[in-house]
Parts: sequence; C-alpha cells; structure tokens
Amino acid sequence: MYLCSQMSIYREISTAEFQDLTSRILYEDNHLLVFNKRSGEIVQGDKTGDEPLSETLKAFIAQRDNKPGQVFMGVPHRLDRPVSGVTLFAKTSKALERLNNMLREGAIHKTYWALTANRPPKDSDTLTDFLVRNESQNKSYVAKNGKEARLKYSLIQTTERYFLLEIQLFTGRHHQIRCQLANMGCPIKGDLKYGAKRSNPDGSISLLARHIQFIHPVKKTEVDVTAPVPSTWKGIQG
Repeated sequence: MYLCSQMSIYREISTAEFQDLTSRILYEDNHLLVFNKRSGEIVQGDKTGDEPLSETLKAFIAQRDNKPGQVFMGVPHRLDRPVSGVTLFAKTSKALERLNNMLREGAIHKTYWALTANRPPKDSDTLTDFLVRNESQNKSYVAKNGKEARLKYSLIQTTERYFLLEIQLFTGRHHQIRCQLANMGCPIKGDLKYGAKRSNPDGSISLLARHIQFIHPVKKTEVDVTAPVPSTWKGIQG
C-alpha cells in the first residue's frame, strides 16, 4: 500500500504515450537522460501551466522503474518551445550540479541545424552581435548596449526552396540563433517572431538541436548523441 500511495503522486502514463516516450530516449544511464524533444513541448514549467517534459519524464520513470517516492529530473539547459531535438536532463543532483558547471565553462558542445528561405551572404562565417532581451515581448534585439552573442554557421545542404545551416554556439543568449540569423537576413523557416514570411503548419520553427557531445560528469566517458531530422523537413538528408 505504501508503494501505491507514493507512486500516485505522478499521473499514469498511457500505453501509447509510454511507447512514444521510450522511443525518444536518445541516451540514458543512472545519472543522465538525453531526450528527443518535439516542437511545442516545454522543457520546464512556465506561465502557461502546461505540463513540462521534466514532469512527464518523472511520471514515466516512476512507472517504468516501479519507483517509490520522488523522482529527480534536473534541467541544466532549456530549448525554446517551438524548437526540437536533443534535450539534456540530470537524474541526480550531483549530475545536475556538474552539468551546470560544465555549461558555464563551455565544456558541453552543442550543434544546431536551421532551415532558412534565404541564402546567407557567405557559406560560412562567425557572427558577433550584442543582444538585448525584451521580457514583455519574449524577444531579443541586436543593440549596442547588449550582451555579446557569438556563433559560427556553415551552409551544409540546399533544397529547391531552403538552405540548411549548421550552427555552433559560443555563447548562450536568449533566442540567440533566431535573432542573429534574422539580423543576417536569414530568419528561420516558420519563425514569424523573427521575420519569417509564413508559419509552419504545425506551429514549429525549423530549428533543431541536432547534436550534443561532452565528457560524462560522473563516469568521465564521452557522451555523443545526435537527434533525428524531423519528418517535416522535406528533402533534408540526415
């Protein structure tokens, strides 16, 4: 009875949702979970009140592992709601603390893919801008008095209508990729907030957290994970 009463703190995951969540785990051990986030999902709770992935995964693990009591699911970094791809969670407080330190030190290497309707001025370049965040609009702007934002992009594929850019971040500013690409004249496909001409049918923007690589904070082994390309990205190989 004690086990049942403790497990009831989390909602029951249906069979279909359980299978879906299982299929989207890209890496997992006792300390970490790397998950393939869909556009529209939120990573951590916000003012919408929608259930975040951090809570969904707690319920999933409690059910899967028949785990009594609380499940720990720390969030070292977040992806914007309309963005998809690799999302990192910590299953222990020790791992969370170490991952947070690694992020501050630049020891976690993330690569993003973005589709844009406009070809960039150069096939490869490093962009340095200064960004200011407008809290009420939930939007960032390029401004002289902002914080430095730096990224490198490379054009890696083209389709009949779109250009695929691979992006490495050197800083972690609010909406950095979205704002800097738009400032370059290449708003991300579907990103109306930053100047795209039309929305994507599913409400997403075509920005994917494609790859993450780092040394495991506890095991000290390499973790190297790649997210699949969304099925809606027609004509993109990957």
